[in-house]
Amino acid sequence: MPHVVAKQPVEQPAPAGFTVHALLQNPEFRPVLQAAARTLISVNDLFPRIARLVASHQKWMLTQAAYALHLERDPDNPDSGITAARLLKLMRDTGGASRNTTAAFLAELVAYKLLRPAAGGRTRKARPLEPTEASRDAMQLWFRSQMSTLDLLDGGNRVRRVEDDATIFERAQPLAARRLLADVKWTKPPDGIAVFVWSESGGIILDDLMAHPPSLAPVDGKIWIDVNLAKLAEHYLISNTHLRRLFAYAETGGYLGRADAGRRGRFWLSARLVEEYASWQAIKVEALASAFDQAADRR
Repeated sequence: MPHVVAKQPVEQPAPAGFTVHALLQNPEFRPVLQAAARTLISVNDLFPRIARLVASHQKWMLTQAAYALHLERDPDNPDSGITAARLLKLMRDTGGASRNTTAAFLAELVAYKLLRPAAGGRTRKARPLEPTEASRDAMQLWFRSQMSTLDLLDGGNRVRRVEDDATIFERAQPLAARRLLADVKWTKPPDGIAVFVWSESGGIILDDLMAHPPSLAPVDGKIWIDVNLAKLAEHYLISNTHLRRLFAYAETGGYLGRADAGRRGRFWLSARLVEEYASWQAIKVEALASAFDQAADRR
């Protein structure tokens, strides 16, 4: 049974060392982000079908919002849980999804058996939905992967604590989701990040690019990587055309580029793109660190 969150607590400050400013000043933050990107790629590979269904920032936000509604559901309250109307209301302030997009997204998850009707609701039309076992497994694994990132930064034991007490996850996920959905710096990513994450599978492609080099420290404003575009497209089940178009958009903006002729597969990432990636990820890390601390304290 999900943990019922009867009332949203007042947002708490991030724990020491986990504010955006402190993270960006931490010399270990970028190496940890690379480790986190590799972990996310592993999670993606374990749940490729689910990953494809939440492969853009818009769908990521919809997924996190829907799961928060599920965990906040009170079985005795017919006006709680996941419905298109409630999800749209939660998403409204972000401007990230229209009514039609929200309804179509939920219908797609139902069709792929990632959501199913839950008991309760005043009418059949208003009956809430709930995640299936596959969705719960994927979300819990994603959350543990995020806790492992926090543990790498301060030597904590959040992963073990979440594994020992599942209610921490049930309390923390809605707190983090609502905090991020209320933060325009997260919902509207910086320009270079937006090129990738608003595109289907662009977010995981960006993570893959960041995971490639031995270091995210630029030399003369660039970080060089070797990328086989055909293999990258095959790995993430996208077309070569889509991937090349994504790279072309990023090149036009000066966020990445190619080596001179004769160095096929050799690319550079701009210092600006890496800075935007670190700053944007820091927002998520701060929200998750704060949510974990609040959830762990509320027993």
